[in-house]
Amino acid sequence: MGEESVPGSAAVLLIGGVRLLHPEDQVFAAMLEGWSLQQRSRFLAESTITGRRQLIERFARWSNEYPWRWRPQDLEEWTSDAIAERQAAHSTVRGVHVTLSLFFDYICDPRYGWVDECQRRFGTFPVQICHEWNTVLHRSEFEARPGNRALTRAELQLLFDHADDRVDEVRRLGRKGWMAAFRDATLLKVCYAWGLRRREVTMLETVDFGRNPKAPEFGDAGSLLVRYGKAKAGGPPRRRTVLSVFGWAVEVVEEWMTEVRPLYELRSAVLWPTERAGRVGPEYVNKVFKRYRDELGLPGELGPHCLRHSYVTHLLEDGWDPLFVQQQVGHAWSSTTAIYTKVSTDYKNTMLRQALDDRFGIGG
Repeated sequence: MGEESVPGSAAVLLIGGVRLLHPEDQVFAAMLEGWSLQQRSRFLAESTITGRRQLIERFARWSNEYPWRWRPQDLEEWTSDAIAERQAAHSTVRGVHVTLSLFFDYICDPRYGWVDECQRRFGTFPVQICHEWNTVLHRSEFEARPGNRALTRAELQLLFDHADDRVDEVRRLGRKGWMAAFRDATLLKVCYAWGLRRREVTMLETVDFGRNPKAPEFGDAGSLLVRYGKAKAGGPPRRRTVLSVFGWAVEVVEEWMTEVRPLYELRSAVLWPTERAGRVGPEYVNKVFKRYRDELGLPGELGPHCLRHSYVTHLLEDGWDPLFVQQQVGHAWSSTTAIYTKVSTDYKNTMLRQALDDRFGIGG
C-alpha cells in the first residue's frame, strides 16, 4: 500500500502542490488529526484520543516549538520541571512519556510520510525523543500516590454516618435537596458495598440489580450486573456480575429504589438521576466524596476509588477467598488484587496470634 492510500498520512491530509497560509500550524494540526485517525482505527475510546491529543498540544505550548524541532533534551527539561516545580506523580510523568513516544512512533513512521513532508517544507524532520535512557520505566505494578489507600472501618463508618446526617439535616431544616443528599449517601455506600469504580457506579440502571438463587435472603438485589467495567485498550467495556455480600447494603438499595427514587418521576431506568432527570457523572462522585472528606478532616489524598480499595481489603480481612474477591472486582490477575489491598495491622496481628496459638497449643 502506497503512502497516498494510507489513512492519516501527510499525502491524504495535506493537498499536494497547494501553498499553505500558515504551514507550521496547519502541518501540526494535520499531524494531530492523522494520529487521531490512526487511534480510532484501533477502536480506542474517544476520551483517550482527545486526552492524548491535548497532551501533545500542551507540550507544544510549553516548548514553544513544533514537533519536528523537538529533541530529547526538551523532554528531559520538561520532566525536570514536572518533578521539581509541580511535584508530578511517577505515574503522571510516565503517562506523558508514553503518550509522546506513541505520537513520535506515528509521525516518524515512513508509511505516513511526515518525515519527508517536514524535510521538504521546513528543512528538518521529526525524530523520536523518548528513549530508554530518558524516560520513566514501569518497574512497579502499583504507581499511585502512597496516600491512596483503603479506609479503615472507623473512617468508613464516619463517612457513611456523615452522609446520613446530611440527609437528616436538610430534611430538618425544610430545605430542598434532601432527595439528592439521600442519593449521594446511597451512591457512596453502593461504591463500597459492591467494589465499584466511579464510572461503573454512575452508569448503573435499576435493571442491573437481580436475584441470586443461592442467596434468596437478598431478594431483588442479590447480584449486580456491571455493564460498563474498565475496558482493555481498544476493547468494549467489560461486563461482570458482582454478588451481594452485605445485607445492610441491600436494605439501603431497596429503600432508595422503592421509597426515594420514585419521587423523581423518571421515564428512564437511570439509578442515580439528577434533579433534571439526567445522570450523575464520575466527576460528581469526586465532588461529593471530596466535600464529605474535607468536612470530616480526613486525609486529602483519599478519593472515591479508596472505597473500592476498602471493599477488597475488608473482604480479605473477613476471610473471603482471594479468588472470589478477585472475580468480584473484575481483576484479570490475582497480582492486581494483591497490590490493590492494604490488610490492616489488626488483621495481621489476629492471623499471627492464631498461628502462634495453633503452633504452641495455646487456647481452647
